[in-house]
Amino acid sequence: FPDYFKMFKTLMFVAAAVVLASAHDDGAEIKQAIVKLDGSGVSGLVKFIKLDDGKVHVTGKVTGMPAGQYGFHIHETGDLSNGCLSTGGHFNPNGHDHGHPHDEIRHVGDLGNVEFDSTKTANIDFIDPQIKLNGRHNIIGRALVLHAGTDDYGRTDHPDSKKTGNAGGRVVCGIVGIL
Repeated sequence: FPDYFKMFKTLMFVAAAVVLASAHDDGAEIKQAIVKLDGSGVSGLVKFIKLDDGKVHVTGKVTGMPAGQYGFHIHETGDLSNGCLSTGGHFNPNGHDHGHPHDEIRHVGDLGNVEFDSTKTANIDFIDPQIKLNGRHNIIGRALVLHAGTDDYGRTDHPDSKKTGNAGGRVVCGIVGIL
């Protein structure tokens, strides 16, 4: 029974995420979203605010990682049935290679790196032109993932560079929800 229960739980979660993501196709505009990160000794809140020009302001605070830069990406699904491993790849509806957040051609979910200071804190504050809270590039119901390594922006010869930015394993993740 445990296998059937896990499969049922996963299917119910995916169904709920699909309903959540499509619930606002009736014209109601989502203006804010939030994700809670909590696991592996890392925790924090990240907020997404739709700006008048259509870009999204990403702001928040995450604690618990040693000083350094770590990859920060929106992944395809909000399926956490197997932790961060079940969130799929980077959100990439256009089929592009991995890139820098300022690149016009990149995965929509490529948010670059967040920098943790000597107090194990990352203060997040940037504007992204590609992620959206509505429409085709909608991140609602998808996962935000903090990786174990630095994102190389798809600019090295490493075999994973063009796919993942060679940002390493997945440390913590959470589902982007409507605020």
